[in-house]
Amino acid sequence: MTTNAPADRPSQNDFALLTTPFSAHARAQEVIDGVDLTGRRAVVTGGGSGIGAETVRALAVAGAEVVIATRRPESAEPLVRELTAVRRAGRVRAAALDLSDPTSVDAFVRAWSGPLDILVANAGIMALPARVLTPGGWEMQLATNYLGHFALATGLHAALRDAGSARIVVVSSGAHRGVPFDFEDPHFERRPYDPWAAYGQSKSADILFTVGARRWAADGITANALNPGYILTRLQRHLDDDTMRAFGVMDGEGNVRPLPYYKSPDQGAATSVLLAASPLLEGVTGRYFEDNQEARVVQGDEDQPGGVAAHALDPKAADRLWEYGTAVLRSA
Repeated sequence: MTTNAPADRPSQNDFALLTTPFSAHARAQEVIDGVDLTGRRAVVTGGGSGIGAETVRALAVAGAEVVIATRRPESAEPLVRELTAVRRAGRVRAAALDLSDPTSVDAFVRAWSGPLDILVANAGIMALPARVLTPGGWEMQLATNYLGHFALATGLHAALRDAGSARIVVVSSGAHRGVPFDFEDPHFERRPYDPWAAYGQSKSADILFTVGARRWAADGITANALNPGYILTRLQRHLDDDTMRAFGVMDGEGNVRPLPYYKSPDQGAATSVLLAASPLLEGVTGRYFEDNQEARVVQGDEDQPGGVAAHALDPKAADRLWEYGTAVLRSA
């Protein structure tokens, strides 16, 4: 694995934001229309449900061979059967992967053979109500959302390099904006645990990983992060009814309904698919997208929607996090 990072990435002011012709509510199939992925190989973590499943559908229908990496491979079998019956779709299969368990990540990496063109780091957990640690002492949201994906990507680095022009896509969240990565206490050992701070920190780490991955540009590997938007999926499974009502997506009878600005899973997957397969993203790396466009930089938790926090694009923080992640995995 290459360890020397190149010079700091230029500020966003040094280049125009990348724009695409796709609207905020474009569907995954729309952004990949006309793209032929025959012969390309992809891994989508958490690809058995929600926006992960829609990402798998879009890539497979475009011809890619897709591996659904999930804690419960049996849960992805209905999707595998569905896509097996789709004429000209690429082969789809499910494989076991628990991102919070370094042994499971290592087993997945060792089982992989051949080049890898697309890695979509989609799986995640959100707002665990209490502090939960992995057997290795890692806070569970950081372990799953960031450290597991970092271990997976670095473990598959050679496969990505061998593809010649590989893409890493990392699903982050707007929740990162108010929560920089806390290098002094990432696992909430000293500060009080807060479910949303833990989630936001893990999502800042996800974005910083894509900035740090600029060290792989010479290997033909690009990495970009995204905010999929507001979507009702299993990601909300740890939220209690009071929180869901406070968000406005649950009525007094317990019925869950999306708000008007929410996206369907198919629409939520569009930006992932755009970054994974669109020729518009050729050679683009270390950037953050939302609503199928590159997002503007904002200063922390500004009182306006959208944008990527400057702390999540800081090259020095990205390199420090890369070193931190490497050290943690060595000690696992």
